[in-house]
Amino acid sequence: MMKNHPHPGEMLREDVLIPLGLEVTEAAQRLGIARTTLSRVINGKSGISSDLAIRLERAGAGTARAWMALQTNYELSMALERKLPDVKPLKSVA
Repeated sequence: MMKNHPHPGEMLREDVLIPLGLEVTEAAQRLGIARTTLSRVINGKSGISSDLAIRLERAGAGTARAWMALQTNYELSMALERKLPDVKPLKSVA
């Protein structure tokens, strides 16, 4: 798994909004979400929800599954960087 996986909001900003010349306010209006919601996503403060992923797909910005995969990969990479407690197998080893 890739370390330091970029936040999907960063990818949304860099790969979609900037090339299309869209400001946050206009993009949020087109997606039917609050400006603050989109701002939090593209600034890495919130993740891409399944609802937003579907809206992005309907707006022609990739597939919902691809956006959800990016979000999942980001969350897993962040979890792998944290110190986790020792884990024991759920089944006994025979």
